[in-house]
Amino acid sequence: VKYTGYLEHWDEPFCTNCYSKSPGLMKLGKDITLGGLEIGLLTMKKGEVARFVFTPDYAYGRQGCPPLIPPNATVMFEVEVLDFLDSDESDTFFELTAEQQDTFPLQKVLKVADTEREFGNYLYRKRHFEGAKDRYKRAFSILGRSPSSKAEQCQIDASKLLVLLNLSLTYLKLERPAQALAYGEKALEIDQRNAKALFRCGQACLCMTEYEKARDFLVRAQHIQPFNHDINNELKKLAR
Repeated sequence: VKYTGYLEHWDEPFCTNCYSKSPGLMKLGKDITLGGLEIGLLTMKKGEVARFVFTPDYAYGRQGCPPLIPPNATVMFEVEVLDFLDSDESDTFFELTAEQQDTFPLQKVLKVADTEREFGNYLYRKRHFEGAKDRYKRAFSILGRSPSSKAEQCQIDASKLLVLLNLSLTYLKLERPAQALAYGEKALEIDQRNAKALFRCGQACLCMTEYEKARDFLVRAQHIQPFNHDINNELKKLAR
């Protein structure tokens, strides 16, 4: 969120994060603890801008917050919701023991894994690659349960594949090609004709100067997607 807080009858804010180009993630109840602000944010949609006036009971109370906030202060906040993710179910899941997690219905486990992957994607887009990698690993860690049917196995594999591809790409960004290759090969165990997995493996081998292996992976990827510019450009790089 972007926010700016004002005291009543004051033109200058007493707090703001609007000077930051990319405000960091803030968690309700942890990073955002002002009662009125928590209530207000929960009424808002992505992209919405709102202005809230909080009486002391919903702001800083009778004591205020010296020296900035006097006692019994009414405050006004201008707030913009840039984006949000609902991590409540995911947070609850990871607080359980391994035995309790095993009793969770598969659909809920898949939803938790998807939430963690979405968090990873958000951090990746912000170029916070270490944080993204940790989120992807959390998602992968809960997808090892034994399926009770072929249909369940397909659902688990589909979720695993997305996470493994993201892990492979993130490790490339972290300049750790050996790990990128390992996760790319795990993705290929699920889908041996996955062009993205073959491409990631080829990129990793190229970084490690294992040129023959790189060529093998990239040519296989090209056979599946012959007009893919990224694959063709990587083969040109390899030729040079």
